[in-house]
Amino acid sequence: MQPLIVDDQIWELFPEAQFQVLVAHGIDNHLAAMQTEHYQAMLDNAVKEAQKFITDDVFRNNPVISEWRDAFTKFKKKKGARSSIEALLKRVSQGKSLSPINPLVDIYNSISLEFGVPCGSEDLQKMDGTMHLGVAKGGESFRPLGVEEDEPALPGEVIYYDQTGAICRCFNWREAQRTMLTDETTDAVLVIEAVNADQAQRAQQAAEELQQRIKTELGVDAERMVLKK
Repeated sequence: MQPLIVDDQIWELFPEAQFQVLVAHGIDNHLAAMQTEHYQAMLDNAVKEAQKFITDDVFRNNPVISEWRDAFTKFKKKKGARSSIEALLKRVSQGKSLSPINPLVDIYNSISLEFGVPCGSEDLQKMDGTMHLGVAKGGESFRPLGVEEDEPALPGEVIYYDQTGAICRCFNWREAQRTMLTDETTDAVLVIEAVNADQAQRAQQAAEELQQRIKTELGVDAERMVLKK
């Protein structure tokens, strides 16, 4: 079964977009105490690598930031919604570190920073049917982590979704608690996003390194594919 279907509306909005998709089965996603230092070092190194994407003192003028902000003007979004890579690079620009969460999250966060690309992952076992990337009709159920009430998608918003509701809103801006990775996750889909040719090149390099890192760190062979118009 194809892990992600990109709806035609996305190609209409972003004809140059490419999505690197990886699927990994049989993961042990528990973070052992003895591994904490290792994953902290991985994240610290990624933060250092990410400095190359922040060359302009005005944060919004850095290409990785400005390109995604421009992309977010092409669809309806909640006020303050930003690409996931902007959120990570903002922490870097403020001199903040990242702390280990669980192995797969730490791995894809490190890749995201090192290559300046948005990357996210969901638990395949918690999906209700195939995951789609498309434009919301509006009202798709969505409950982010730490929120008690439903925060449904807006009409015209770009979302990942399944038969139950939204999985991520505004590309990978915010994910639902329902399908998020946990220590108990064994099967996962990972997506690296690109909306232009330069991003697509870095996304491909990132996906290749992500595939290798999953093998090295978790001992799992992840299947990789690319979706484009």
